[in-house]
Amino acid sequence: MKFDVVLACVGGQGGLSVASIIAQAALEEGFFVKQTEVHGMSQRGGAVVANLRLSDRPVASPLIPQGGASLLLSMEPLEALRHLSYLGAEGTLITATMPVVNIPDYPDVQQLLDRIRSFPRSLLVEAEPLARQAGSAAAGNVVMAGAASHLLPIRPELLQRSVERFFGRKGARVVEMNMRAFSAGKQAFEQHGA
Repeated sequence: MKFDVVLACVGGQGGLSVASIIAQAALEEGFFVKQTEVHGMSQRGGAVVANLRLSDRPVASPLIPQGGASLLLSMEPLEALRHLSYLGAEGTLITATMPVVNIPDYPDVQQLLDRIRSFPRSLLVEAEPLARQAGSAAAGNVVMAGAASHLLPIRPELLQRSVERFFGRKGARVVEMNMRAFSAGKQAFEQHGA
């Protein structure tokens, strides 16, 4: 079994946190895990991409080849399209709909979303409103992790435990809020499925 995930986002959206949460749960599931990340800028607003490789056999390289990803999980629609070449023919694209307009010639958002909808295995998630309902707009990344949980080869309870551990040092209220965000993402997938 091999399951490769490309996580794409803009700095400050928490994509690397999601990669860590998934990686920790995958290790607990008994998988071999390789992870790497590239930061486009050292500040908020720069492109960030993480490669996360899960396998039942040792993984030699942390880099996912173009056309090799089982899942492209993006926190931002333009970043989803920028990294589309990494998605495999049978892969799934899940992206948040809220743009981060960090360049002067940012494309028309509706055209971006329409293009994403045109892919056969794609899901657009209104992560920011769901995160706000859960308690904080900053939890949009955890909403996205919840949406992806249906596709990951990891038991949901292990992913939830990883979310709890990741946010545990911030206190019970932050953990509860992120657990609500995770559940909201799971429900979004169940309602609109990829």
